[in-house]
Amino acid sequence: MSKQATWTDDLRAFGAIKPRRSLAEEAADTLREFILLGKLAPGVPVPERDLSEALGISRTPLKEALRQLEGEGLIDYGPTRRPRVADPSMDEISENLAVLGALEALAGELACKNATDAEIAEAARFEEMMRTAPAGTDPLDFFRWDMAFHQTIVRAAGNAPLSETHHAYNSRLWRARFISSKMRTARDATLGQHEDIIAALKARDGAACGQHMRRHLEVAIVNIAAAQARLERQNTT
Repeated sequence: MSKQATWTDDLRAFGAIKPRRSLAEEAADTLREFILLGKLAPGVPVPERDLSEALGISRTPLKEALRQLEGEGLIDYGPTRRPRVADPSMDEISENLAVLGALEALAGELACKNATDAEIAEAARFEEMMRTAPAGTDPLDFFRWDMAFHQTIVRAAGNAPLSETHHAYNSRLWRARFISSKMRTARDATLGQHEDIIAALKARDGAACGQHMRRHLEVAIVNIAAAQARLERQNTT
């Protein structure tokens, strides 16, 4: 073995340099967190000049960040093409969640046939992280684990068109799914459903896994509707 091969192998084992995150990606992360946590309420205008000054970046990366968040359904543009926090109706959310439920049900069925043992173990790891999380866990951390759990199963289905379609619909529903994820009154039921999904995955029972995945999204619709009604009551009192 040549000396060059030796040092390149050592360098590869040490780890490749991670790519730096762009200003647009960092701005999108910050704005996404503000929207999910309700610091930027639905329907609120987000003037680009004010945003760029607050974030300390130019308008070019800000526009890229807003385009990314538009694709995730968190930002939309009114008739004047000025950005604002998206405020989808409950009907629109329910229709999208119904489609997402069908996609995740199919993903569960296919994952039972195609997933590797490592992929099932990865999904189980996220399920355990949520189930054992302390009561004071940051809602955003819990939400990220929740989304990683579902995305792991979709990826394990081994179907590229399904993954692409799921990503498109799931991106539109980030805020809605966050609302469902952070409802403490429904969290025990949610965690129980996750356990059922993992049990079906480990048993390679596609029919049961698909049924649990679909039911999980149906419950999310109920949780979101309840949360929206509660917010409306708070805003009118």
